[in-house]
Amino acid sequence: MNKLMGFYELKNSTLPTIKWEVYDGQQNFNKKQLWTLRTAVYQGKDINLPRYIGINGEEAKKNADALYSQFKESGMVIYYPYFIAEKSGTLNVFIDKTVIEAVKEDLWNLVTYSKKDVTIIQDKNEELRYIGDEHFLREDELSELMKYVPVVKSMFKEQLIEGESILLEWSYAYNCGVDRNKIGSKYLVFYEARTV
Repeated sequence: MNKLMGFYELKNSTLPTIKWEVYDGQQNFNKKQLWTLRTAVYQGKDINLPRYIGINGEEAKKNADALYSQFKESGMVIYYPYFIAEKSGTLNVFIDKTVIEAVKEDLWNLVTYSKKDVTIIQDKNEELRYIGDEHFLREDELSELMKYVPVVKSMFKEQLIEGESILLEWSYAYNCGVDRNKIGSKYLVFYEARTV
């Protein structure tokens, strides 16, 4: 399962996910909020594709048009309102264990800069092992992440049986305005899924 299929799997799931839309060149972007643009391809290499994070409506339109021109034949451009991440990480679900990696703020701190505050491994006996700051994720945050493991196992049963794992990206996030100030309450959101 590649990034594009993962976007659709998440959208059709019961997991808390971003409310993304496909850009087709016709949309305009509200200038009173910030936007995220991402790209996905139908086939081939889909890691390190162009993306724009937290840009204003005018920049979003200009960059979405450029990305659409580049990807309209080979993939798609999606967009969604930008959010401020307080904590982010990956949830890697195997048939017999679960691995959570977490980092302060944006996921890019983990995937781009290799920073990590904690790794939590739950084995088949449901025992937890911590590497790093075991207090980084609060108990309610860890419980909320873990409650979605059975959902992921049900969604991707065939891939797990075939020996693959399912890697999901998540954040505890806040909505924000164009001024980048937090709005409302913190929430958990998943925004990418792929097989590994």
